Amino acid sequence: MEGPMDRLFGHSAFDLNRDGKIDGAEWAFINDTFFEDNNGISTGSSIDEDDDVLDEIEMAGLDRDELEFMDEDERRSALEDAGLDPDDFDDEF
Repeated sequence: MEGPMDRLFGHSAFDLNRDGKIDGAEWAFINDTFFEDNNGISTGSSIDEDDDVLDEIEMAGLDRDELEFMDEDERRSALEDAGLDPDDFDDEF
């Protein structure tokens, strides 16, 4: 049975095993090539925002794992001591 990806990409450079059909691995390669940004993250993803928060926390010299295990008051204090506004991170932990 021929699918839409076979018609578009079969017998092309994306048909990695040259069988004329696009299997799951080949489709994943096509998806990565056409639909992901330069960082390997699917476009339109909220992961970018999570990365920004992690970068901000790491740049302040804090460890996200340690912050997760702190109680709320300790976490607020650690974030304040690092010069960050704890209210900006309420949804993160």
